[in-house]
Amino acid sequence: MKKKENEQTPEEEIINQTEETSPETEETAPVDELAEMKEKYLRLYSDFENFRKRTAKEKIELIQTASERLIVDLLPVIDDYERALANAPEGEISEGTQLIFTKIGNILQSKGLKELPAKGEVFDAEIHDCITQFPAPSEEEKGKVVEVVEKGYTLNEKVIRFAKVVVGN
Repeated sequence: MKKKENEQTPEEEIINQTEETSPETEETAPVDELAEMKEKYLRLYSDFENFRKRTAKEKIELIQTASERLIVDLLPVIDDYERALANAPEGEISEGTQLIFTKIGNILQSKGLKELPAKGEVFDAEIHDCITQFPAPSEEEKGKVVEVVEKGYTLNEKVIRFAKVVVGN
């Protein structure tokens, strides 16, 4: 199919229309175009700045919590060791083994691990997980943690394990 000489494609029509503009719009066109390009530049620049700040923040958070999984996996081992220390007859666990456990505890604390306070504290659902309730021996202990079944921990101010507790009723 041959194209007629007078027939134009839609793209050619648009080009011809823009060429036929009045002299007044030709003078303001560069100014409008400049303002539009400046606006696009500012938006692009602000989007890039927001992206840069967001990625920097995410990187810092990633570095702080990179070891979280490892520490969470080590918590049951620490609990087992503490139970072994508490139930071992005097002198059965060597001083060297106790020093190793102390070093592990110090390393974990330096990485941001902290034990949550529990026994004797007022029950707080934000950090405690109530397993059961027992009648409180006195009025003072009502609503307070009577016994800790499993210690709770935070890592860099984020709770990684809730303390499992028994609350006085």
